[in-house]
Amino acid sequence: MPFNINTFKSQGLVYGGARPSLFNIALSVPAGLGISTTTVSKLSFVCRSSELPPSQVGTIEVPYFGRRIKLAGERTFTDWNVTVMNDEDFSVRSMFELWSDGINRLQSNVRDPSLYNEAYKTALSINQYAKDGELIRQYTMYGAFPTNISAIALDWDNQNQIETFTVNFAYDYWLPTVESSSKSAGGINSYEADAVTDGPLGPN
Repeated sequence: MPFNINTFKSQGLVYGGARPSLFNIALSVPAGLGISTTTVSKLSFVCRSSELPPSQVGTIEVPYFGRRIKLAGERTFTDWNVTVMNDEDFSVRSMFELWSDGINRLQSNVRDPSLYNEAYKTALSINQYAKDGELIRQYTMYGAFPTNISAIALDWDNQNQIETFTVNFAYDYWLPTVESSSKSAGGINSYEADAVTDGPLGPN
């Protein structure tokens, strides 16, 4: 391979590299909670950091005469996290606290009757944008719900800072849900159609 900067520019970071700051998230909340759309929309502005979900397949180790081979196991979906800036109206934090309380009441250890069966779950999307503003990647996590809302540290020494807290979500599975992009040099952007293909027994 020639050590040529022009070759790298034409075949490596063709579009100048994706930027971790160009993202936002979107979610819907369970309808039974009565949370305003204004509060839900505010989350996309105050969510400061998150992550694109990992793709993980487990392994099965099979021993044979003192050696081991590794076979592909089952897929796992690890929890997903966001870090949120807290405004003085506490609206976004209250939204998550209300959602969590509906799943399991703080005092009575029961679920909100409006969140019957799996009505406490929702879909979350994280969007990656190009430097020109084009949506180039979107992952949607299905069956998501908050499992942990972190503490907010209070300290007289913490001046010139904005409070933040993290929210941990469990979810059933994710899919890449962007179907097309103009950024197509050397690869495919989405494989949602393949990702939802049923096995030999067909749909459940």
